[in-house]
Amino acid sequence: MDLKAIIKSCCKRDIKAQRKIYDLMATKLFSISLKYSRNYQEAQDNLQDSFIKIFDNIDKFKFKGSFEGWCKRITINTALARYRKHDVYELFNEDQLCEQKDLVEYNEDISLQYLLESVQQLPNRYRMVFNLYVLDGYSHKEIAEKLDISEGTSKSNLARGRKILKDKVQKATHEQRSRLKIKNG
Repeated sequence: MDLKAIIKSCCKRDIKAQRKIYDLMATKLFSISLKYSRNYQEAQDNLQDSFIKIFDNIDKFKFKGSFEGWCKRITINTALARYRKHDVYELFNEDQLCEQKDLVEYNEDISLQYLLESVQQLPNRYRMVFNLYVLDGYSHKEIAEKLDISEGTSKSNLARGRKILKDKVQKATHEQRSRLKIKNG
């Protein structure tokens, strides 16, 4: 059965077709959900809510563009809606913005796992903006609309998130080098 037929079966509330969609998309959508969550449990909750929305609205998918992209947008919007509802975004004046052009510079001494964990540990407002801008390619204008904040706040939160990440990476690199010096005597 091809994807189009599976989607049409889902529109008729066919549980077997829904299971096929879940099996096909769950891993990809969970990785997206995890980017926008503080922890694994919260990512699971966001994923579950996303699938509920996907199945409730699957009849609105018009086969224009990719189904995967449509599901990803729902997953991102579901996670963002949770934070808009439960978290208050700290507002900063655009004049306070210290633009930093460098992303967290890649460092061979730091593992990808450490970087991902560091992103997850960012305060919610910084993590959301960082993920939307850096990992998902949204503009500050789009982020402002999605999070109901100003573009200046989006830029400020990105700069502050980058600074936190940069400081963590620098500290971890320094600690790792110190351990190597002690070890090598």
